Amino acid sequence: MTEPTPETQAAPEPEKKGLGSTALRLLSALPLIPSVLWLMFGAPKWAFEIFGLVWIGICGNELMNMTIPESRLARVWGTLATVGLAAATLHAPNAPALAGGLLVLALGGLFVALAAPDPIADASRRLGWVLGGPIYVGATLGGLAAMHQDTHGGAWVLLSMFLAFLSDTGAYFAGRAFGRTKLYPKLSPKKTVEGSIGGLVAGVLGALALQQTLLAGVLPMLDAVLVALVGTALGQAGDLLESLIKRSCGVKDSGNIMPGHGGLLDRSDALMFTSATVWAYLTWILPLHG
Repeated sequence: MTEPTPETQAAPEPEKKGLGSTALRLLSALPLIPSVLWLMFGAPKWAFEIFGLVWIGICGNELMNMTIPESRLARVWGTLATVGLAAATLHAPNAPALAGGLLVLALGGLFVALAAPDPIADASRRLGWVLGGPIYVGATLGGLAAMHQDTHGGAWVLLSMFLAFLSDTGAYFAGRAFGRTKLYPKLSPKKTVEGSIGGLVAGVLGALALQQTLLAGVLPMLDAVLVALVGTALGQAGDLLESLIKRSCGVKDSGNIMPGHGGLLDRSDALMFTSATVWAYLTWILPLHG
């Protein structure tokens, strides 16, 4: 049998092009947007609180599955503690409630560590995540549910989302158009300084848009710019922090809950720190304006 010549060989099938990652993210998120907006602006306060705690529970579970996969008891307690600490922040700045949440967190870590000590070589790592994971996820994202209790709660939550998601979008397009200088190649090779600046600009523009509309007369313009710059910068750092955690765990995504988005924790890594920034401003800085 003769070898097929190049002319008689079947031509390779053309590569099928699927949806780009950006388009896939958008299409998979679109159905959720009306429901989330209703929860933010139309639903009773308790409905958004439940939604937020479920969201936080999923993020906490993804974190525990990544970091301490070898201990089911530690994973379950870490997830429950994440939700519990987030619920405690709803009563902040009520110090006894928050102190009680932290005490329960510490006692739970104590019992989990002693009840399931094996493998002992990894016990300190498990204890670190059981204690630190709820603070990392629950105490930061819990600020969303806490600020939603405010008269303009929906707008404050939307501001937190703007600083996280508009920054991500602005950084993506600015990076593609102008990106030259790597921002942090050890953790995220595709991110650039130019993209980061584009993200900061997008965050400021989003904050100013809300300052002129939903938060008109509530949020001063200078404050809006400063909160946007601080929150967006911290959100970008939060994105890099989760990249560090995933690399140390040897995973690409925290989960696969939504097509194109990875896990819910992947979509919340910046939101944790933008929401913490807005919550801190609303709780401690805005009242100083009288």
